[in-house]
This record gives sequence, C-alpha cells and structure tokens, in this order.
Amino acid sequence: MKTISLRNYTCEIFRKANRFSVQQPLGLFLLFSSFLSFSAYAQDKDSIQSKMVELNEVTVSSVRVTEKTPVTFSNLQQKEINTRNLGQDIPILMNYMPSVVTTSDAGNGVGYTGIRVRGSDASRVNVTINGIPYNDSESHGTYWVNMPDFASSLQSIQLQRGVGTSTNGAGAFGASLNMLTEAPSKVGGGEISNSYGSYDTRKHTVKFTTGLSDKGFELSGRLSKLNSDGYIDRASSDLKSYFLQGNYVGKTTSIKALVFGGKEITYQAWNGIDADRLKTNRRYNPSGKYTDVNGNTRFHDNEVDNYQQDHAQMHWYETVDSNWKTHLAFHYTKGKGFYENYQAESNFLDYGLTPLTISGTIINTTDLIRQKWLDNHFYGTVFSANYKKEKLDFIVGGGANKYEGNHFGKVIWARYASGSQTTDKYYDDSAYKTDGNIYTKANYQATEKLSVYGDLQFRNVNYKTNGGAPGVVNDHFNFFNPKAGLTYAVNTKNSIYTSYARANREPNRTDYENGSPKSERLDDIELGWRYATEKTKVNVNGFYMMYKNQLVLTGDLNEVGSPIRKNSGDSHRLGLEIDATILLSKKFVWRPNITLSTNKNKDFYSEIDGVLVDLGNTNISYSPNVIAGNIFTLLPIKNMQISWLSKYVGEQYMGNVDSKVSKLDSYFINDLNAVYEIKTNSVFKTIAISFLVNNILNKKYVSNGYYYTYNDDWSNPGSVKTIEGTGYYPQATRNFLLGLQLKF
Repeated sequence: MKTISLRNYTCEIFRKANRFSVQQPLGLFLLFSSFLSFSAYAQDKDSIQSKMVELNEVTVSSVRVTEKTPVTFSNLQQKEINTRNLGQDIPILMNYMPSVVTTSDAGNGVGYTGIRVRGSDASRVNVTINGIPYNDSESHGTYWVNMPDFASSLQSIQLQRGVGTSTNGAGAFGASLNMLTEAPSKVGGGEISNSYGSYDTRKHTVKFTTGLSDKGFELSGRLSKLNSDGYIDRASSDLKSYFLQGNYVGKTTSIKALVFGGKEITYQAWNGIDADRLKTNRRYNPSGKYTDVNGNTRFHDNEVDNYQQDHAQMHWYETVDSNWKTHLAFHYTKGKGFYENYQAESNFLDYGLTPLTISGTIINTTDLIRQKWLDNHFYGTVFSANYKKEKLDFIVGGGANKYEGNHFGKVIWARYASGSQTTDKYYDDSAYKTDGNIYTKANYQATEKLSVYGDLQFRNVNYKTNGGAPGVVNDHFNFFNPKAGLTYAVNTKNSIYTSYARANREPNRTDYENGSPKSERLDDIELGWRYATEKTKVNVNGFYMMYKNQLVLTGDLNEVGSPIRKNSGDSHRLGLEIDATILLSKKFVWRPNITLSTNKNKDFYSEIDGVLVDLGNTNISYSPNVIAGNIFTLLPIKNMQISWLSKYVGEQYMGNVDSKVSKLDSYFINDLNAVYEIKTNSVFKTIAISFLVNNILNKKYVSNGYYYTYNDDWSNPGSVKTIEGTGYYPQATRNFLLGLQLKF
C-alpha cells in the first residue's frame, strides 16, 4: 500500500474536493470560539491498477453519492478513522461529523454505543455494509457492539443526511450510513496494533494481506480483542472479532467474498441513574442489584448481555462492456445470544412456575435468574446494474431479504422452585419478516451546468409474529418512495442543488409491543450550496423534513433499555447545516461545522393528571437546536499531527411535553489527538504512536437519558396525579488512550 505522509495527506484534501461535503459555522459558532477540529484528510486510495479500483465501483455508485447528486453528505476516510481508532466504537469515531450526537452506556465509548443524526435515533439511520443491510430487521437498531473493531477493516464511511438516495433495508428517516470494507492491496503486508487507556481499556489487533497476485487473487484478514472495565461501575466489555476477505480481480470479472463477526459479553449498564445519584455518585450502576437472604445488598455477577453475530457476503462484479457494469451479492447473518437478569420477588405465574407451599404457607413469589434469548437468521440478495454513457448515469437495483427470529426465555435459577420447573421455557415465540425493493436512479447532464437527478423505489414489507410480547402480528406494507433534484454549477467554484425525497417506514417490534402503531411517512426538502477552491471547501444546506405519524421517542424505556415510541401525528424538522475545511497554512487546517434547527410536534396531546391535554406545538424529544463541532489540526513537523477536537450539543428534551424535568443540559467537550509516524528501513515499514485524551477539560456531562410518567397519588387515593421521573447516562470525565501501530 502506498504510504502517504501526514502533511502530504492533509494537503491532498484540497486537490480532491469532489470527495467531501464540508460545513462551516455561522456567527454563533464564533461565540463558542473553540469549535471542533476534524483531522484534515483526503480519500485514502491504493494506487493500484484500475481494475482494483473498480472492484467496488458498482457498489459505491448504487448506494453512494457525489457532488453531482443533490444530496447532503459527508465522508470519513480510512486515514481519518485510524488516527482515533484506539478502541472506541464507530459512533464515537463519527462524533465530530455534522449533525451527529453520540452516547455510550458504559461512558467511555466501548460496549453499547448509540448515534443520532438531526435528532433522529439510530433505528432511523439506515446502515449498509458493502450495500448489504445491517440494521436489525425487527428493532431497526444498529448494535455496533456486535462488530467490535470493525472500523479497522473499513476503507471509508459515507453519511447521507436526510432521506438520501434509495438504498437496501429499512427506509432512512434521519440518515443513511454506508460502510465500505477495505479495497485489495497491491502489495502484501501486515499490521500489529495495540492500545491501552483509562478504565483498563485494551485493544489488540492483528491484520494481514497477501497483496494482489499476478493472477489477480488477494486474501486479507483481521483478529481483534477488546476489553474495558468502563467508566460506569461494572460496565465491563469483553469483545472479540474477526474479519476475512478474499478478492479476485480479472479483466471483466471481480469477486469479493468475506466473512466477519464478533462475540460480545458486556455487563449491563442500560438502566441509568436518577438525578440524586447523578449528583452523589455518577458512576453508580444499579444493574444486577439484589438483597440476599441475610439482608445484604449485592450485585449479580453475570448480569450480562452475551451475543455472537456472524456475517457472510459474496459479491460478483461484472464489466459487460464500456457502458454496462453489474453487481450481484448474496449474504447471510446468524445471531444468537441472551441477556441475563436477577429478578427479585417475581410472581410464579409470570414465569410459568407453580406456587409452592412451605410449612403451610403458600409462596407466590420468588427471587430468580432469567435469560432472554434471541436466535435469528437474516439472508438474501442485492443487485444493481449501472449504465454510463456521455451525459447519462443510470442505475437499476434492488434486493430481497428474509429475517427469521426466535425469541424465548429461560429461568435458570429460582430461590423457591423445583429444578424441573426451571428447565422449561416460560415464553417461546417467533417472528418472520420479508423485505423486497426495486429502484431506479438516474443522473442526466442536461446542459453543461445543469444536472438532473431522479430516483424511484418500490418497497414491500411483510412482518409476522406468533405471539409473545407484541402479540400476534400480521402486517403488510407497500411503499412508494420518489426522489428528484437538480444540481447547477454556477462556475468552477460554486454549485447549488435542491431536492425532494419521500420515505415510508414500518413500525418496529417494540412499537407493536406498546400498542397498534401506524407506518410513518417523511417528505424531505433540501437546498444547498457548495463552494470549493484549493484552500477552502464550504457546504451550506437547508432542510425541511415533514413527518406524518412520526414514531417519536417518548423518553421512556422498556425493560431491556430499548426506547419506547409512539405516533405523534404531524411534526417537522427545519434546519441549517454548515461545514467547511479551510487550509489556513501548510501546517494548520480548520474544519468547523454547525447545525441550527427547530424540531416540532404539531398539536401534541398528552395525558396529565388523568386528562388528555392539547399541549400545542412541542419540541421533538432528543432534538437539540444547536449541534456544533470543530477540529483544529496542526502539522508541526514532518509525519506528526496534533488535533484539538471540540463538540457542543445544545439542551434537549427527553420527552415530547416540554417538561422542565425532562430537559438535558447542553454540554461542550474537547479532545486532544496526536499521531507521530516513524519511517524505518528495518522489519517494520512504519511505526505510528497515537495519543488521545478524551474530555481533556474534565467536563461532567450527560449525553443521554430517559423520561417517564405515571399516574398516582398515595396521599389522596381518590385523585389521579401525574408523576414524572428521569434517568441519566453519565459520560466519562477526562480519560486517555495510547496506541502503538506497527506496519510491515
């Protein structure tokens, strides 16, 4: 692989402006002064023969966009990922991208992490890997913990904000995130990476590649192991993962086959803490708490989430002629695991147990330990064909996928129960989902300056369950999602674009568990301006997202920490995004971004003190009006870079009723990242030393929480009073990670 110095790599960004969508803050941004600094990097491409570069071309064109497409997007390249890839998960590595807010259950970015884009939660961010859907079919969520250290096997990430273009999987209601695995390398080599940091966080990674042989074959792979105690008490992570990829590059045929997966065991930290505990002991973790027979408070040792997920993909790329290229892929995902809980004073009947009589006394409740299992399969195919000739770039594609999930529970121990009773499953239900779609996209260069874009998708979804928590469900959906837009090149430096896109989305499993949800619809209008010179890149984008029956987060959680949602009728998000990359000098790069928005439910109703009240227009939960980021990168000497990264997230409500109790305070955090590469002529080609200090100013902040209400009044049984409650997920104070990377 070609080696690029940090300084040359930084400067390269200004010669490849077409690979970036960048943003810059307004005057408000200057008020905060020290805004986030993104490492200034350009696209990391192997300088290998054109056939290798074309290996993923059809996949990229079918799910990704460029400046000629009227879609708002940002790219995160391999070099940029690597500077901070010291153990934290992919959402945390994306934290400084525009309109992004991230959180971590354990507090330090290892284990369960989450991401929101434009205020939309992770279940609305459509995620694909090489064009293959990754979101869980039932929950729509993305469980990054199931792919530990997957960032080490990525070539690039593209985040399309808004509806974006048609893609495979569930529709995007906040963003589309597509990840591309590493391209084949021209030469063989290997890499050993190790990092260590606060809370006994450790990451060990070994990678190799055979390089492309004369006959066009290459094999590459990775093994990773991560461990962390977590910032939150007992929020430990024991993570293992693997990645193996084979490539064949011929004259007209290219084949990519890969298998990857991970095993995670994480101590649960999804319960959060209340406001009083946040003030007195913010690292406290109530998960697993129980009282033993002697009245002592203890914590269950195995209060863990234990899950393994394995993936297989096969991609076949064919160059038919100078105009046509095709892509056909097959995939299979197998997941199986459980989470375990200690449950105090549980009712026998709730678990299919028979009450006992002990010394003449009927025992109806017992302490017990339960496991809730998920055994699932996801498989299918995606395909696309790309036609390019002169002014027309046309794509037709689609996919057909099926999900089969078995949910069941076991009681593995009970204080009062016979062994035979605890061996049976106390619930056992299955779910099935089919998802098929077909789409066409076209970019037509109508004139020298005007490009016209059109995108039509039809999607069919069928979801069935045979009981369990959601009951019996048998729903069918047919969605039509049109998109269109224009891009106009004013001159060589300026271009403007506008687009309209519609997305429809089905409810998830948790929505069915909490009622009779409706599908939701989004109409998204985007208007943007791109400016590019050798030293400055700016992107300004306005958006108006209009929702019908949006499934907004209520703020409450179910017993496994999954957010509870409900349809809100009409709602909207209106905002402005600005980001930029500015080369202040050969040694100093500035990359700021800011998002200003208003996010409203229209005529929102809520039950207060037993009465349904029209609250009018309220703020949509978890939608801050200001999100800003900044990265200052200094290149003081050859092969060394130092970046100061900052993030500001404005206050936000955890519910939709504008209750002051539900408000999360704003926060402003700063990180320091330094990388130094040593070129050698010995065994190792390069030795890279990385240092990352997270939250360097030691800010005590909370990035996520939950809000709930219930009706009660113990002092006056004849009345109904709404009681409010909150929970919080504190994030780590100052902490560090130190890494050493050896390439040979």
